Amino acid sequence: MSHITEPNLPAWGAESRGVAWLAHEVEDHLIPWSRAGLRRGKALQIASLMLAVLVTGVWGLAANGQMRGGLVIAWWLAWSVMEVLVRLAGKPYVKEGVWWGRHYRRAGVMDMICYVGFKNLLIGATLFISLKSLGMLSV
Repeated sequence: MSHITEPNLPAWGAESRGVAWLAHEVEDHLIPWSRAGLRRGKALQIASLMLAVLVTGVWGLAANGQMRGGLVIAWWLAWSVMEVLVRLAGKPYVKEGVWWGRHYRRAGVMDMICYVGFKNLLIGATLFISLKSLGMLSV
């Protein structure tokens, strides 16, 4: 049973099971945009899409050994700030309780900063360590 009480919270939370639930979870964590968010703040959404393309390019340059570690970290931090704004506009919720649970609540600014910061720290560290161990990134 889900405790979803607001229309901005994920409608799929209560209905999804198995692989469908896992696919929704992965999408929810990796893609900050929502249809509702895209309809509202067009300028913010366009800016965030452009920044996402640029950050992806930075990771690509890093993978080719053409970008230093400090610059990759700076770009990743810039992306994280933008992601907080985008998620607050389109996916303003966080999980309450265990990660495999289906309890959500409306996120405050600090909730979203902590969620995005920790999520991006894990993703960035994984990418950074992978590139470094493959000899593709200089520090």
